[in-house]
Amino acid sequence: MTWFPVEPDAVRLLRDGREAFPAMLEAIAKARSEVLLEMYWVGDDECGRSFRSALVAAASRGVTVRVIVDAVGSLSLTPQFWDALVAAGGEVEVFHPLRRLMGKLDLARLDRRDHRKLLVVDGELAFCGGINLARHWLAIGDGGEGWRDDAVAVRGPVATDVRALFYETWRRVRKRGSRVRHVPRFPKEQVRAVSVVASGFRPARTIRREYLRAFARATSSIDIANSYFVPDAGVRRALFRAVARGVRVRILLPGRSDVPLVQRASEAVYEVFMKRGAELFLFPDTILHSKMAVIDDRVTIVGSYNFDARSLRKNLEANVVVRNAAFARHVRLWFEHDLASANKVELDRWQTRGLAQRATERLAFALRRLW
Repeated sequence: MTWFPVEPDAVRLLRDGREAFPAMLEAIAKARSEVLLEMYWVGDDECGRSFRSALVAAASRGVTVRVIVDAVGSLSLTPQFWDALVAAGGEVEVFHPLRRLMGKLDLARLDRRDHRKLLVVDGELAFCGGINLARHWLAIGDGGEGWRDDAVAVRGPVATDVRALFYETWRRVRKRGSRVRHVPRFPKEQVRAVSVVASGFRPARTIRREYLRAFARATSSIDIANSYFVPDAGVRRALFRAVARGVRVRILLPGRSDVPLVQRASEAVYEVFMKRGAELFLFPDTILHSKMAVIDDRVTIVGSYNFDARSLRKNLEANVVVRNAAFARHVRLWFEHDLASANKVELDRWQTRGLAQRATERLAFALRRLW
């Protein structure tokens, strides 16, 4: 797990929970002043409880601990799950609680979820990616399901931007008084080689715009791993144009998804992508949950953003963009490692699928904006 200097920051790739969880727990254990956790899914299982214990220990030694969890993503949690942390002095908020919004019939807010996976320690070290704190991301040997996923650790000034992003949400969900000092606003534009981009509260589709900019500038290769790949027309056009000008486009997708309806919708675009010259690969055996792209061995994007309507229009998301050739080559080598065990989708064989499957794909694709 090598740190790559990208001045004035440094970045490290973390593959799966087996690398991410120990690094995150170690960071919490070493926290001196503040731990901020914004997480879509915390499981009431051995993984979620281990992080709760680490947060309780941090709060007990006087560290400020603040947690935001999503009501839908963390639906399995009981109200008592966080009692020990609150008793130790920690603060916990639930993003868009279901009972409160259903009582008000506020369906628009009910449908808006906090899909980010962020941890910030002392404003100096931050983690961002697609990995939730649940047993699905534990290694199979540790009693988990071994889901394939990616996250990045960043340290340096970019960590202060992730901290500012957390507090942007905290101010909205914290209804009671909470003293928060010396927190800059999340920057609208970021020009450093390592930056965090986000979507959700602001109307601009900043993560999508970052992807489109990178795709438009690609000259040799675009490699994508994405768990819920149902791209909108603009993203499809950008990738088709890249192929047309000679860019090799490879897309790694789940062989089986944890959300079957999304997989059917994704399959609806396989044929057109292959006809346009993109290469599709299906990851076998376990769930692929990664949201990552490497462009031209130059730009790497890792985070929580899926190429689907929910990430585009409804969710709070966060991605880290790294403009560094050495790090991009490092990430792409791991992408090649995943491709080596994946199954390539061949156009002629795919076209032989039955009418029932085609109909299911079309129906799922037609409903893609309703999820």
